[in-house]
Amino acid sequence: MRYLLVLGLLCLTTSAFGQVTLSASVNEVIVPVTVTDEKGRFVTDLNKEDFKIFDEGKEQTITFFSREREQPIVVGFLLDLSSASTMHWKKYQEAAQELALTLLPESDRKKKFSGYLVTYKEQAELAVNTTSDSAKIVEKIGKLKTGGGAALYDAIYMACTSRNLVKGEPLEPRRVIVVIGDGHDNASKKSLEEVLEIAQRNLVTVYGISTVAFGFSSEGEKNLTRLAAATGGRVEYPLNNLYKDIPGYLSTPSDEGNYAIKVGTGGYAGEIAKGIFGAVANVAGEITTQYILRYVPDKEESKRVKRRIAVEVNLPNLKVRNREGYYPYGPEVIGKKGK
Repeated sequence: MRYLLVLGLLCLTTSAFGQVTLSASVNEVIVPVTVTDEKGRFVTDLNKEDFKIFDEGKEQTITFFSREREQPIVVGFLLDLSSASTMHWKKYQEAAQELALTLLPESDRKKKFSGYLVTYKEQAELAVNTTSDSAKIVEKIGKLKTGGGAALYDAIYMACTSRNLVKGEPLEPRRVIVVIGDGHDNASKKSLEEVLEIAQRNLVTVYGISTVAFGFSSEGEKNLTRLAAATGGRVEYPLNNLYKDIPGYLSTPSDEGNYAIKVGTGGYAGEIAKGIFGAVANVAGEITTQYILRYVPDKEESKRVKRRIAVEVNLPNLKVRNREGYYPYGPEVIGKKGK
């Protein structure tokens, strides 16, 4: 069954996961905002009066402000199962499970947090539909195997169109996608531009935990970075700075590589685990410590194809990160009825 989501005219509401109805709504825009200081530390004690938000250069009235931790979210876990992820797959598999447990805690009796799992090789697959039970996602991740191509863009498109919805999306809970992969794509039917637009139309924030390691690069890095930056997220590179604090890096050649910590040793495995789980902590920490701003844009400008957003903080030496824009009218999406 297909539904037309039109922000400003219609919105999707649900009585449970995926039971979709249409109702009138205002064109309210949600803007998650991350604020850090000059050392990259989260700033969490700002007030509504410290922020200004601009839509197409015109200052807007903030109608909703929150800095509460553990705000309701629905998280899409997108796992790259292509051959490129094979080398350190076990660690990333464990990291994905840890991220699911962290963002969908068992203590969440009010079911504020929901998630789903999309995997991709040559094709994208909705491996676990929207649920508040992290155990379902963790169990499925534990059974996954790598090998094959990578259809990242199709996976993002699927995450935006083909899962059960939660009542209140995208305002509360808000929508987040975490991609665990290197960003490359060699199998999708959808293009980068298509999925970038649909993510912005659906008010999705994209984060990445890159599987690129040891100073190497991937052709998809810039694409993953673009998806994250355009939607207000960012990309972590857990295996690219493992040796920055270790004296002797690149001075101890060996058959398996020029590593300061010998491959196959406990120290080597420990540094990899530390880097990956540090990235998981950073992403989870940011998702749960963002400021949430909402506003209703001027009606006379509501027919613009795409609108630019800018957020400012009235304090010096702070860095602000938010989505770069949005589309006033949503795309056609596929809604599924729950059981």
